[in-house]
Amino acid sequence: MSLFDKTEKPIGLASDHAGFAAKQIVIKLLTEKGIPFKDFGAYSEESSDYADFAHPLATAVENGECYPGIAACGSGNGINMTMNKHRDIRSALCWNKEVAYLARAHNNANVLALPGRLLNEEEIYEI
Repeated sequence: MSLFDKTEKPIGLASDHAGFAAKQIVIKLLTEKGIPFKDFGAYSEESSDYADFAHPLATAVENGECYPGIAACGSGNGINMTMNKHRDIRSALCWNKEVAYLARAHNNANVLALPGRLLNEEEIYEI
């Protein structure tokens, strides 16, 4: 079971400046695989607040516009906590593929939160 089981909806993406590089890696992977996505920002590494991008992503996942969601900030904690303020969001902070699998299989996570400053490209691809 994968967080990214086949879906006709685009995967929603969000990050702040600290998670921007990780999000760009995710965008590269999704593009290579031909998987549609919608990017809710940030759009650069210029200092920004994760909440400005987390709330629109959470709303899009809640209303069915996107599924699932991937969010990233420096540690993953801030954006994860912000996502989980939304009633129908089950965001899980994932730093490896085992944690991501368990979050989806056992907790029905609908958003994957990544610690952008702590993962390299290979680790992000693996998750």
